[in-house]
Amino acid sequence: MARPRSSRIPGQRGIALMEALVAILLLSICALAYAGLQLRGLSANSSSMWRSKATMLAYEMADRMRANRGAVSNGDYNALSVPQVINNCGSTSSCAPARMALLDYSLWSATLATELPGGTGVVCLDSSPDDGDASAAACDGAGSMLAVKVFWSERGSTARLAVAVRP
Repeated sequence: MARPRSSRIPGQRGIALMEALVAILLLSICALAYAGLQLRGLSANSSSMWRSKATMLAYEMADRMRANRGAVSNGDYNALSVPQVINNCGSTSSCAPARMALLDYSLWSATLATELPGGTGVVCLDSSPDDGDASAAACDGAGSMLAVKVFWSERGSTARLAVAVRP
């Protein structure tokens, strides 16, 4: 009796299995790369969120200064770096411009501390507003513009945003 011929070609054992293993390896590497891109995107998104909040808060202080032009003219917003407790000063009719400037800074500082991680800020007269850090704001007291500087902690380092204000 004749033996039936095998449909397999000699020397090609396990090729399909090897192709499957290579395909799984490539898919695994692609999945890890995709996960890495997602993590990087989340990190950039977080950084963008903090910068957006800092920008909004800096412009909030600039608007407070524009609303109190008398205090700006008198120099009451210059060198604000330590918040003070101000009582009996809630409306513009019962509060002198200098006390309103202190109240504005106190409220703004409290908002910075709650909205930003390690958030602090200063308002000062500065000829080069884009310098300094949280420990030393580098306000030189010169120039014609007030600088609103916001500092916060981000991934172990201090981030800074400075807005020059000409009320």
